[in-house]
Amino acid sequence: MALAIPVLEPPKTLAILGSKDRFPVRRAFCIGRNYAAHAREMGFDPDREPPFFFMKTVEAIEPVEAGVTRELPYPTMTKDYHHEAELVVAIGKGGTDIAEAEAMGHVFGYAAGLDMTRRDLQGEAKKMGRPWEVGKSSDASGPVGPITPHRADFPLKGQLRLTVDGAVRQQATLAAMIWSIPEQIAILSRYFELKPGDLIFTGTPEGVSAVERGQTMRVEIEGTEPISVKVV
Repeated sequence: MALAIPVLEPPKTLAILGSKDRFPVRRAFCIGRNYAAHAREMGFDPDREPPFFFMKTVEAIEPVEAGVTRELPYPTMTKDYHHEAELVVAIGKGGTDIAEAEAMGHVFGYAAGLDMTRRDLQGEAKKMGRPWEVGKSSDASGPVGPITPHRADFPLKGQLRLTVDGAVRQQATLAAMIWSIPEQIAILSRYFELKPGDLIFTGTPEGVSAVERGQTMRVEIEGTEPISVKVV
């Protein structure tokens, strides 16, 4: 008996502010420990060492529409689910070995996002020298809001803030990144051929902590559309 050919779901897409078109998501790269204070709170030396990257699956990306509170299911196999607010960069022009001076010409736009993390599972993986996927790439663990198209005066040193039920938990300036957006793009393009549709989660500042069912997170990043996510 022949097996039925699987029918795949349509690709994930993100809203684009000011347009009826949507941005198709291809891959999601994430940089680790890109804010010094966050590196310290996780027990690491924040000196400027070569950056490292990991990935979230496309299934982890959860589009959040403007003005809507998105319900985010609390994942299985964890009792310590952490928020990490991040600026997400959407790539519109691909390339390899991209020069840092030319990197911003590859940016389509920016969005507010969350790198939700099963911290207990990530911690176990670190201790055993194993990959992080079970901690970092659970289903719907990457909420991303509408994309603000790139412009020359986008506030790349603007403010980032995350609140939980109205209380501030994370607050920093994007200028505190150890590795800038052009640097991240240039370095990533040495390892991968970046392509249109790729996302880069650019790191989170200090203040990461657990959320519980029923709590609502709000991410505000200067220059982008805020997002609201409720854990259910």
